[in-house]
Amino acid sequence: MNITLNHMNLWAAWIGILLGMLSGALIGLFFHHQAWLGGYDSWRRRLLRLGHISFFGIAFLNLAFASTFNLVTGDPPAFAAWSLLAGAVLMPAVCFLAAWRQPFRHLFFLPVLSLLSGVAGVLFGEVL
Repeated sequence: MNITLNHMNLWAAWIGILLGMLSGALIGLFFHHQAWLGGYDSWRRRLLRLGHISFFGIAFLNLAFASTFNLVTGDPPAFAAWSLLAGAVLMPAVCFLAAWRQPFRHLFFLPVLSLLSGVAGVLFGEVL
């Protein structure tokens, strides 16, 4: 089987959906404890929720990317594909790391730049 960038983004999308479900199930085991991780509005709990939902959000970006280049002719822009893949790994990782140790919040520029450059790469590299 010839694995293309499009296939990798499609795999990343479905793996992200699976990880979103699994992380939500794990977090859901404890959500009924009002004081868990300092309460609903605590930094740790908010960052865990953000990491959980980022799996889904970025999975949908990768799914949209893969679907887009199944519809249009030509190869997907490699820079955009790799940037979206990096964002799929970096965003939940930075969220969970920042939940663990707050100074990791300074790394949020990495997934944000990665995702912005991925979407810009799609818009300016192929679609427009």
